[in-house]
This record gives sequence, C-alpha cells and structure tokens, in this order.
Amino acid sequence: MIHSMTAYARSDVKADWGSASWEIRSVNQRYLETYLRLPEQFRSLEPMLRDRLRKRLARGKVEVNLRFELTENAGDTLQMNEKLAAQLIEKAQHLHTMAGIGQLNLVELMRWPGVLEANEQDMDAIGKELLEKFDETVDHFLEARASEGQALEKMIVERLDGVTEQAAFVRGRMPQIMEWQRQKLNDRLAEVKEEMDPGRIEQEMILLAQKMDVAEEIDRLDTHVAETRKVLKKGGACGRRLDFMMQEFNRESNTLASKSISTDITAAAVELKVLIEQMREQIQNIE
Repeated sequence: MIHSMTAYARSDVKADWGSASWEIRSVNQRYLETYLRLPEQFRSLEPMLRDRLRKRLARGKVEVNLRFELTENAGDTLQMNEKLAAQLIEKAQHLHTMAGIGQLNLVELMRWPGVLEANEQDMDAIGKELLEKFDETVDHFLEARASEGQALEKMIVERLDGVTEQAAFVRGRMPQIMEWQRQKLNDRLAEVKEEMDPGRIEQEMILLAQKMDVAEEIDRLDTHVAETRKVLKKGGACGRRLDFMMQEFNRESNTLASKSISTDITAAAVELKVLIEQMREQIQNIE
C-alpha cells in the first residue's frame, strides 16, 4: 500500500482536569520535517513525539499542534495532611498541658507548612494520557494517508494503462508508416523523372528506417510500465523510486517525438507526455 504525504487528523481529550486536542497535518516534502507547537508545560514531550513520528513516517512536512485547557479552578481544592496535623496537635496539646496555658489555636496550626496544600494537577499523569491520545491521532493520520494513497494509486494505474495503449498504437502503426514513406520516396523520384538503382533506393530506405525505428523506445516504455506497477504493488515509501521512473518515461517519450515523421506518432508522443506529467504531479504527493 502506498501513502500520500498530504493528510489531516484530529483527536480530542476530555477529562476531569480539562480538555485537549491534537491536530496533525502534512504536505509533500522531499524529506521528513516535523514542526511541533506545544504548550510550555508539555515541552518535555517533544523528543518523544519526534521519535514516534520518525518511526512511522518517512517523508513529508508534518505539523503537530496541541491545544490544552485546564478546567476552571481545577487546582484550587485544599487537601489536609492529616498525619502531620495529628502529630502537631498531639505535640501542641502536650506543650499546652506542660505550660498550663490556653486552648490550642487551630488557625495557627493550619498555617504550619505542609498541613494544608493545594491539590495541584499531576502533569506527568496528564502528559502520559496525552501521549496515548497522540498515538491514536497518528493512527488516524496514517489511515488518512493510506486512503489518499489508494486514490493516487488508482489514478496512476489509469495513466499507465493509457501509456500502454499509446505504445501499442505506435507499434501497430509503424509498418504502415514505413510503407507510406517508401511510396513517398518513389513518388518524388517519379516527379523528377530520375531513375535510381533499386539497390540504392533500398539502401536509402534502410537508413531512413533506422532513423525512424522506435521499437526500442516502445519496448522500454512497456518495461517502465511493468516496473512502475511492481513498485506500486510493493508499496511502502516508494515516492522517490516512482519519481525516478517518471524521468525514464520522459526520456523515451522525448526520443519518440524526435523520431516522428507522422502526425499520428507525433500525437501519440504528445499524449504520452500528458499522461506522464499527470502521473508525475501526483507522485510528488506520495511518501
């Protein structure tokens, strides 16, 4: 299966501590480039996020955005350290008994460091939860890439069918074109009433046929079609390989056009160029 480099995915998180959302989007790029936008309190997650992306992606400009919002007053609840408070009460009562002074002041007791603490959110636990949701978002992101990749593959296969059709057309027309060229040469000789040795005419036709011969180019086009289908079937990160194949296709179509002496062959060469360019444009988006 091939994957497109263009995709988008989003996942939302809702919990007691608040809400968050991951967004991942990518476009085509020669290499893998990752850009992360994270809230300051989660900057420590950046190396792990990059590592996760490198393990699952090969190419593309990937942008990751995390939006995070704590529930209002989520960290305002006070918690009592009852064990510490009990020890302080016991010691304080003992001192009051020894000193014979008034009652224990509970307000002063609560001011003792560590007796009352704000219930701060456990950011490590939240970070772990966000990482799990990030992995899930990457799964969705890869599914989107695969879906787009299937559409690209279908389009490319259709163009490959067109290349095969044009190559078969040129191969079938060449005998007729050669006969037409032979007749054209004879007609010109007749017009000028110039007699030529039949052997010389045949020699000229052989030289002309060599210049016009496109059998090798047509065979290579068929070979390139077969190889491209093989690369598509294998899948994986094959974008660069496919881009190289398009260069080979272009080379053969250019040679075919340069050898053409028929409007039919010229039209076929132009159609080949159109098909190849359509494939090349889409292959730029393949990982």
